[in-house]
Amino acid sequence: MGISNRTINPTKNIALIAHDHAKESLVEWVEFNQEILKRHNLYGTGTTSARIAAATGLTITPFQSGPYGGDLQIGAKIAEGEIDMLIFFWDPMSSQPHDPDVKALLRIAAVWNIPVAANRASADFMISSPLMEQAYRPKLMDYKKQLGR
Repeated sequence: MGISNRTINPTKNIALIAHDHAKESLVEWVEFNQEILKRHNLYGTGTTSARIAAATGLTITPFQSGPYGGDLQIGAKIAEGEIDMLIFFWDPMSSQPHDPDVKALLRIAAVWNIPVAANRASADFMISSPLMEQAYRPKLMDYKKQLGR
């Protein structure tokens, strides 16, 4: 692994996404953790961001709904170094019309080595980490070397 030139600051840029059957769980999680989350910058896709804002009063920057490109918009922000963490409560029991976009989002999160929570338990571990309040410098894989370039 190589060293990144990027630093994740103590104030994190956190993307919040949830599939339809997981939206209520994410909203409940955000409500429970809103004292911590209000110290960070929040971003979300379509309906999820609207529901979180309505339930908590937190400011959340909205993107398009997932099926309309919101997942890809957030993926682009990850690649640009503007999203530091991804909390994505996905529904493992339902096929989604935008599954290729979801896979692309998760792939880019792995490429840029940002923390990803896929459910409430992983989100709880992530938000309770001492690293939530500190600067962090992620190490990045040298994919050019891996690909033989």
